[in-house]
Amino acid sequence: MIIDFHTHCFPPKIAQRAIDGLSDASGGQIYHTNGTTDGLLEQMERSGVTASVVLNIATNEHQQHSVNDFAASINNNDTLFSFGSVFPDSKDSLEELDRIDSLGLKGVKLHPDYQHFYVDDPKMKPIYKKISRLGLIVVFHAGFDFGFPPPYGATPERLAKALRWLDTPVVAAHWGGLQYGQQVIEHLCGLDLYFDTSFGYGSMPKCFARQIVEKHGVDKLLFGTDTPWHTPEMELRMLDSLGLSNSQRDRILFGNAARLLKIK
Repeated sequence: MIIDFHTHCFPPKIAQRAIDGLSDASGGQIYHTNGTTDGLLEQMERSGVTASVVLNIATNEHQQHSVNDFAASINNNDTLFSFGSVFPDSKDSLEELDRIDSLGLKGVKLHPDYQHFYVDDPKMKPIYKKISRLGLIVVFHAGFDFGFPPPYGATPERLAKALRWLDTPVVAAHWGGLQYGQQVIEHLCGLDLYFDTSFGYGSMPKCFARQIVEKHGVDKLLFGTDTPWHTPEMELRMLDSLGLSNSQRDRILFGNAARLLKIK
């Protein structure tokens, strides 16, 4: 069984425009689904994925309600676990977190580069405290992003500082920080947070991945792809190069995520 903890899809009316725009901004990244929920479900069936976490992002304050309404519309807490988002500078971001909780969404995705903040900025403290009180999972885009120049909002050093304001499950995407392997090992490994393995294939050197597995532990790793940008087959190929035992592999692919999402 496999749970993909890092996927994306969009409402049908904007899906093609969205993935074309994101592809162009990132230098022509190839996408592997059509960006819709149906496309994600078709990929899941082909690849043997049992459930996926869909990470939605509000890139401005006017999107909050519609993004979270879409998240709720596809969320079934069975095959799809859809997470909401808030735009940190929105005047009603705290109220929107209450609404996310009331909609039955289990978590929140924050992307510092799209949302224009640093993860350790004190202005984020009220948002983190509210997320923690609600018991929502928070997933951060971490490290480099192909669509933006440096400096990046969620470097390993900054994430380590932000954890002091969070008392809820925290997931740092992309092995803790895309293209920041050595810094992840130095600043994040061993701390109380999860890493997902999304977009690791071809971008996370095997030597760093092995050190992260050894130093951080398999119980804090979650399988992810970053669909539509990578496929389960791509990320499984990387994971299976690391010499994991069957038990370790099962925990990363399913057990750890099932515990977080409270899947029985």
